[in-house]
Amino acid sequence: MERIPVAGPSITQLEIDYVTDAVRNCWYDQANKYHDLFEKAFAAYTGIQYAVALPSCTSALHLSLAALNIGPGDEVIVPDVTWIASAAPVSYVGATTVFADIDRNTWCITPESFEACITPATRAVIAVDLYGSMPRLHEIRAIAERHGIAVIEDAAEAFGSEISGRRAGTFGDTGVFSFHGSKTMTTGEGGMLVTNRRDLFDRVHVLRDHGRRPGDVSFFNHEVAFKYKMSSMQAALGLAQVERADELVGRKREIFRWYAESLDGTEGVALNAEPDGTLNSYWMVTTVLSPDFGLKKETLGSLLATRGVATRPFFHPLSSLPAFEALPEAQKARERNLYSYEISPYGINLPCALSVTRDQVERVCTALKAVLKESSQTSSAKRAA
Repeated sequence: MERIPVAGPSITQLEIDYVTDAVRNCWYDQANKYHDLFEKAFAAYTGIQYAVALPSCTSALHLSLAALNIGPGDEVIVPDVTWIASAAPVSYVGATTVFADIDRNTWCITPESFEACITPATRAVIAVDLYGSMPRLHEIRAIAERHGIAVIEDAAEAFGSEISGRRAGTFGDTGVFSFHGSKTMTTGEGGMLVTNRRDLFDRVHVLRDHGRRPGDVSFFNHEVAFKYKMSSMQAALGLAQVERADELVGRKREIFRWYAESLDGTEGVALNAEPDGTLNSYWMVTTVLSPDFGLKKETLGSLLATRGVATRPFFHPLSSLPAFEALPEAQKARERNLYSYEISPYGINLPCALSVTRDQVERVCTALKAVLKESSQTSSAKRAA
């Protein structure tokens, strides 16, 4: 049985041509040709002043925190449900991670949960745009400004999403993106940091190049810093992808529409939300099941795999992971974050690679409905017994 992939890119001749040119020509004095083009194109797409191409979104988060001088004794608030990369850089700089609860519908951090976690030690919040959804960032920004807290928008999963026509990644002091091979636009591996703050832009340029000041050719390092640079080939691939941004986001939205139509009327199955005033780029088509089915994500994933359907489990709460579970803040989060623990066990990402066809989506939905029907019948039989 053909296995339907859960994620994957769209690569055309444009990408191949740009990358080939980079391999052949982007050395010596042409080494940064595609970096410059990619950063300018990405800044124009997002509507922001400065963009810095990097090897990963994780490095963009790390540089954001370092440029903001966040370190030991400081607290950084993150949503409890996200990939670990949203929180790991907080540990890199020696700060304390505080885990906030998520919204029941968008699965993103809420202004209320953010504000409830603020203490005198809070220096920043990392607001994550989960699976293409975006939190109520205008409210989060207003709260942060009242308390003198920096906002980092983790838009790793939301390239092309919008609130009131404003692109994801543009609401914070910095915004960060991922171009992993599973993302809507990709460079294979890679990331981008964007900002409207010249001071942060200048500081990031020093920190990402071993503490060398821009233009330095004498290898006279002013501090110990990091090595966070993207290759020319990656930048060339990224330029082609951002030139196709509307096409890529449109395709993601089309795939989601196929799922929404096929699963319309299926009781107990909730898909990604798109609140009024927002545009969801639907990086991952995600369903959260009613607990009444008695199907947790691990079991559901295994049952769908036997039918040739690849899936990914909804992220686990960070406070439940072995990496964090012993931390005092994680212990508090396990008691406080009701929605994180209510939603995560029953969520799963469905196949939505950019190559997926409508027939494949129908096959996925047929398999999902069959699994849910069998589960409901089993549950009814147990109750009758």
